Amino acid sequence: MSESYSLPTEPEGIVASLLERFNSGKVSAMMTVYGPEAVLIAKDGRTVTDRTEIAAELERDLSLGLPLEAKARHVFVAGDIAQIVVDWSIDGTGPDGKHVHVEGTASDVARRGADGLWRYLIDNRLGTAVRQPA
Repeated sequence: MSESYSLPTEPEGIVASLLERFNSGKVSAMMTVYGPEAVLIAKDGRTVTDRTEIAAELERDLSLGLPLEAKARHVFVAGDIAQIVVDWSIDGTGPDGKHVHVEGTASDVARRGADGLWRYLIDNRLGTAVRQPA
């Protein structure tokens, strides 16, 4: 049976949409929340635009098999563009039996499409954090 994940009609709904997809554990579900021109900022600060590479970055996080917790701190909207500041964390026991705890404050940008639905344009999950080389 195929699962369907709705996209938000308001920018405030993008975090709930992301959580639903991430916690499904499916990269294909995650990719639908990213617009066609989406950019993901990798942990090492690289700007990733290739959708296959974005999916690979997301797969690394999903492979932990742990839930994402996230809460929007601020949502600022100007027409069809929104900046969303999100506090997030992933915590638990990883597949190797070791404790995993990662957290951050994302500074993301979403855009409303012609269909009225909001998708990520820029996913900067580590916000202003200083990046360490991979």
